[in-house]
Amino acid sequence: MAKLFLLLGGNLGNKEEIFGTARRRLGEELGAIVQTSSVYETEPWGFESEDMFWNQVLVIETGLTPEEVLVHTKAIELELGRIRKAARYSSRLIDIDLLFYDDLVLHEPNLELPHPRMIDRRFVLEPLAEVASEFIHPVFKQNIISLLEECSDELQVKRLID
Repeated sequence: MAKLFLLLGGNLGNKEEIFGTARRRLGEELGAIVQTSSVYETEPWGFESEDMFWNQVLVIETGLTPEEVLVHTKAIELELGRIRKAARYSSRLIDIDLLFYDDLVLHEPNLELPHPRMIDRRFVLEPLAEVASEFIHPVFKQNIISLLEECSDELQVKRLID
């Protein structure tokens, strides 16, 4: 079984309901959810919006390949009403990003692991540090706490009360 790290994100709709359904469906499709971070409220990254995002990291034990995981996560996004827009960064109901798959380094046209932009985003590193502070990034050879301490992103990331 591989240890898979996913990030849930979204800033539209009933976030509590959407995140709950996403967690349930991911558990059904990918494998056992063995850890979840708190939910964090975060400012939009890369665009302007009045709607704050929610972000949460899930750790899942899966027997699926990274490519199979991607197919399932995209299907779950569609099932939950995700509409992909031309703009790279925009408001959305749900986004499910693959952060790590064990310590695999993968560069495919439709999938890069680890997530190539995660080290520049506090909204990823804060919840990730909560569940995997000592996990070593396979490319940068630093643990998540060190990456968070070095992150230059100054956008607000606030842990919500569980």
